[in-house]
Amino acid sequence: MDKKKIIGQAEQRWDAIAKVKGQASYTGDFPIRNLLHAKILRATIAHGYVKHYDITEAEKMPGVVKVVLPEDIPATPYATAGHPWNLTPEKRDIEDRNMLTRHVRVYGDDIAAIIAKTEFQAQKALAKIKVDYDVYPVYLTPEAAMAPDAKQIHEGHDNVLGRSKVGYGDVEQGFNEADFIVKRHLSTPVQQHLHLENQIAVAYQSDDQRWFCLSSTQIPHICRRIIAQANGLPWSQVRVKKPFIGGGFGNKQDVIIEPLTVALSRLMGGKPVQLALTREESIAYTRTRHAIDFDFKIGVMKDGRMTAIDCDVVSNQGGYASHGHAVGGKGGTFINALYRADNLRFTAKTVYTNIGTAGAMRGYGMPQLVYALECAIDDVATQIGMDPIQFRQLNHQPDGYYNQFGKTKQRDFRIEDCLVKGREAFNWDQKLAQAQQKTTSTKKYGVGMAAFAFGTAVWPFGLEVAGAHLIALPDGTFKLHIGATEIGQGADTALSQMAADTLGVSFEAIIRDSMTDTDTDPFDTGAYASRQSYVGGYAVKAAAEKMKQKLIERAATTYDIRPEFLDIVANQVVYATDGDLVVTVKDLVMASYYDLATAKALETHASVNIHNNSYASGCSLAEVEVDVATGQVTLLSLMNVHDSGKIINPLLASGQVEGAMAMSAAYGLNEGLVYSAEGRPLNNNMLDYKLPTMMDLPDLDKVFVETVDPLGPYGNKALGETPTCSPAPAIRNAVKNAIGVEIGKIPLTPEVVYQAYHQAQATVEGGIADV
Repeated sequence: MDKKKIIGQAEQRWDAIAKVKGQASYTGDFPIRNLLHAKILRATIAHGYVKHYDITEAEKMPGVVKVVLPEDIPATPYATAGHPWNLTPEKRDIEDRNMLTRHVRVYGDDIAAIIAKTEFQAQKALAKIKVDYDVYPVYLTPEAAMAPDAKQIHEGHDNVLGRSKVGYGDVEQGFNEADFIVKRHLSTPVQQHLHLENQIAVAYQSDDQRWFCLSSTQIPHICRRIIAQANGLPWSQVRVKKPFIGGGFGNKQDVIIEPLTVALSRLMGGKPVQLALTREESIAYTRTRHAIDFDFKIGVMKDGRMTAIDCDVVSNQGGYASHGHAVGGKGGTFINALYRADNLRFTAKTVYTNIGTAGAMRGYGMPQLVYALECAIDDVATQIGMDPIQFRQLNHQPDGYYNQFGKTKQRDFRIEDCLVKGREAFNWDQKLAQAQQKTTSTKKYGVGMAAFAFGTAVWPFGLEVAGAHLIALPDGTFKLHIGATEIGQGADTALSQMAADTLGVSFEAIIRDSMTDTDTDPFDTGAYASRQSYVGGYAVKAAAEKMKQKLIERAATTYDIRPEFLDIVANQVVYATDGDLVVTVKDLVMASYYDLATAKALETHASVNIHNNSYASGCSLAEVEVDVATGQVTLLSLMNVHDSGKIINPLLASGQVEGAMAMSAAYGLNEGLVYSAEGRPLNNNMLDYKLPTMMDLPDLDKVFVETVDPLGPYGNKALGETPTCSPAPAIRNAVKNAIGVEIGKIPLTPEVVYQAYHQAQATVEGGIADV
């Protein structure tokens, strides 16, 4: 009997039908009796202090149950970042947030709340609250916040939230040896996640007198802990459930509204309270991607060998710590993951300002770092007249390189294969030649590329624990309980394929659940860091191997056959040597439930703590048309090439890559949250925030350099975030190839490109245009 492999098959997502037919239930879809609605009163300044509230008129408004001020709820400072708890206090996230505050640090800060019978009534009543402020200076940039006379945004804390420095060798000596030194200043914008489902939570006191929270969160177990800490409750007194989620991309890796929702329910004696953000609130007042400035200095020999890399980073954190310096400080560990240089220095600062708080976003600092690094690297190649792919081939790290910062060996590191495959699949040489031939006085054509390296999960810098629980059901199917969080990326489907493949049953024999429940599902830290199919995969594999062993042992005992002679294939227990049938899994499990003499339910549990990391890699290649009369950049083609080990589900993998490529192309061309001089967000809506549609993007091509990673549970490694890393710099480098100008910042809006091109045309030297 042929043993069908389920790993590597394009199985349909288990939740696809429910979502397409509108049957999937999200947080706002559950009917809850006597539900009250809350809305947040938001500050209309970006920095200052609330001196006085006048709530008289608001309390008289129809339907208003209570106006809530900061003094009405616990004032315990807490951290919102979705990181595992750390037993070492100094390594914990910074606790600088209150559920409601008088001290305003960002425009739209949560300064009060209203609970009413309907959402509309709550919204109307907000306008009746009158607030008097002491107004402080507003700092939009790190430079302004670091000025000697700048006011502390958080009392008792320097506005520099965090500092770090890593490196090796002698950078100055490396520059002395170089034939060329290239310096570049590059910057990235504030980007917003724009997931389809806004943040929403419902809280109430349950029958067992504990506090229940239904939430659209991508970190249920961490969310429970943060709710408890903010409200001064034992962790066990909070239960979190997560139903279907309409996307997160890292924004729901912060616990932003859930603690307040529970606090409001507590004020109401445990009655259910719902807090649902509007689109405008979600864009402006949740989390963003950090805007980061990079100063690169690279030394290179005439033959293309790099002698030194120096990178200085300043990250704009916004008003609260959230994930803080973990994002801005991360890049140094990945420059050396990708490129060889005998001398490296990476210094970074993360700075509090008065713009919207930055947190986790898909790629977690790598889209910013890779943009700046790959622009600088490409400019070096241009400086010495070397083909950009050839330059990267000359300087990339080899397979098996020991990464001293990541403290791991980069086994099965296939960046060379990606570069070779990309050149061939994209027709790089042909398109490069054609670009020059097609160029006219107003239309310029160019091609560009960029590479990346990316770790899988967060070890050795953070905890990597995941759990799985399998229950054999009487009809021969298996219920899979996992703490890993499905947020639309297809994790549940991939993990179900892993369970089925290991057990030897069909994919349809694994039953999943849209609801993650912190009371009943095993502990897992959640959906982030491209970790779930890797770390969660280990847990599923361990639980499935235990279940398979239990099934075989039962069959061996029942049919008097030695266990080592048995296997499970296609839902049947068979002889391992010739595939002859012994018993179907269905009949075996049915007997395990109901046999009078031997009945015993079959369940297995597994929890893993993973202490290894696999490095993914890849590249993007782009072709553009630039209209220099208007500055308009048209993306003609875009390809991603990925080294992500074994592809668990090609259909899901393609969807992950295409979605991330679109997100990164928009990062390079269109997207950016803009603030007024007073710190007020100006484009926090889907009309003014320029998100691309299908009509704005070409067909997105992807190629997988598929191998079997020696450390991945099924030979797999990171893919969920990696496609966001390199499209934006590839597009920038294509624009450079087209117009001959090295633009230093994104997004490459028509205004930016027009000014850069015509400024360069008006000068003799041209060079980098940081407009």
